[in-house]
Amino acid sequence: MTTPSLDLLVKNVRVVRPRQPAVERLDVGVKDGRFARIAPDIPAGEAREVRDGRGLLGFPGVVDAHTHVGFYAPLSGDAESESKAAAAGGVTAMLTYFRTGQYYLNRGGPYAEFYPEVLRLSDGHYWVDYGYHLAPIQQSHLGEMEALAVDHGVPSFKIFMFYGDYGLHGKADRGAQRGFLMLGEDERYDLAHFEFVLRGAAGVRERHPRLADHVSVSLHCEIADILNAYTRIVQQDPSLTGLRAYSAARPPHSEGLGVWIASYLAHEAACRNVNLLHLSSRKALEAALLMRATLPHLDLRCEVTAGHLLLDYDTPAGPHAKVNPPIRSREDVEFLWRGVLDGKVDWVFCVNESSTTETKLDRNRPDDVWLAKAGFGGTEYLLPGVFSEGTRRGLAPGRVAELLSWNPARRFGIGGKGDIAPGYDADLVLLDPDRSVTVRAADSPSAQGYTPFEGLTLRGQVMTTLLRGQVVYEHGKVVGPPRGRYLRRPTPGP
Repeated sequence: MTTPSLDLLVKNVRVVRPRQPAVERLDVGVKDGRFARIAPDIPAGEAREVRDGRGLLGFPGVVDAHTHVGFYAPLSGDAESESKAAAAGGVTAMLTYFRTGQYYLNRGGPYAEFYPEVLRLSDGHYWVDYGYHLAPIQQSHLGEMEALAVDHGVPSFKIFMFYGDYGLHGKADRGAQRGFLMLGEDERYDLAHFEFVLRGAAGVRERHPRLADHVSVSLHCEIADILNAYTRIVQQDPSLTGLRAYSAARPPHSEGLGVWIASYLAHEAACRNVNLLHLSSRKALEAALLMRATLPHLDLRCEVTAGHLLLDYDTPAGPHAKVNPPIRSREDVEFLWRGVLDGKVDWVFCVNESSTTETKLDRNRPDDVWLAKAGFGGTEYLLPGVFSEGTRRGLAPGRVAELLSWNPARRFGIGGKGDIAPGYDADLVLLDPDRSVTVRAADSPSAQGYTPFEGLTLRGQVMTTLLRGQVVYEHGKVVGPPRGRYLRRPTPGP
């Protein structure tokens, strides 16, 4: 008897590939955790295990390039619950933004001491593959960027542009923000620091050509001076309440101004690879597109969250949907969708700042948006949400795969993920495009306990998720032990 050449064969899959307009009905063969053969009618005898894909759509595993695991809860436990939720939504790789200061590990100090602890607390607690982006907060962190990129495989860095003079959840004085970031008395988290972060990344890129394509800086583009001024105005206006008030207090032009400043500083610092994070409004996306045209030598990438595509500020979720930057108007939502459809948005992600109801809302005033914590989870709704709302607007399945898998994997140096082709990690998501599901927080593996997407009906349900050829989610349940591996980037591709 001939020894089977494949470990696994998934037959009868409508394979969705990025950059490919056609969806073909094919069989998918896996060997040693990677796709080995993609072809019609592969004989069942060539595989040790055979599964029926039942004609479902087969997407490459989703790369959620922007999460915040370990933010409102201890890292190890949060990694377990939120990576389970990720697997339930077809996510097979998570990249988490992490920093020193309050929240996360609630400590400052050098990354040489801090980051090994992050890795220790992560090991064995993820059900999907995982990696990190890091934020140089202290002045001393600037000198550690090269070691983080070269020794730890973290070539992507973040700047929170409003943190120096505005609070995470609302207005805060400068002294409180210094304590929040755990800065020394002679340190400032300001535009000059942002410039030096950009210069630091440019230096790493120049000295290490192997990393050049993947060394990038991501910026949360909101300007504290604008936020402080408008918060004072809005809080005195009784006609504005809830998410509409929070949006007005952090107005879209603050995002647009942040985009312009970030882009010019990147130009000045010769930092080519810049990611403009979670653009939430027409003004923000228009500013990004103008900067792209004005500074074509920069590789400016635009990202949008599923939350900003699925919700507007009149959602019944109320303070449960508080996030930074805020959920905006329906007009903003539709403009973002036009950007997605026109190819002007590079990837879509979840953000996933998961917090329980007890920590999200004020116990005595649960309807007060000013007292609610910012951020919410929902990585399990990323693929179903973008597929459902996107295809309704004419978004092709291949473009969904590009936005959720291929583009973020390429940008952040995850060489083995993002496509269904020989040599890539055998990350496969089987999605039933005809099954409609009403979102219920009670059905999610997340520990959050609520979702601002509660009650939304999405067309398209994830039925099975495979990570490197192993089933990690099926029949509504997470399967097996945690198999997630640390992604020391750039990871090798085919």
